[in-house]
Amino acid sequence: MPIVVNIDVMMAKRKMSAGELAERIGITPANLSILKNNKAKAIRFTTLEALCKALDCKPGDILDFEED
Repeated sequence: MPIVVNIDVMMAKRKMSAGELAERIGITPANLSILKNNKAKAIRFTTLEALCKALDCKPGDILDFEED
């Protein structure tokens, strides 16, 4: 999949654990893991917005496009 999710990079920059981030944005740690590991087929804009607020970043800091 050419869309890459870099949540783990932003979490490391912010020194935030997966459990803390999941709690802040209101999703389960299992669903956050699916996002982090590029297993998700889609992401809701509300979830993306919550991630950006919690990690103090922009969508482009989390999502990247890589050619196949």
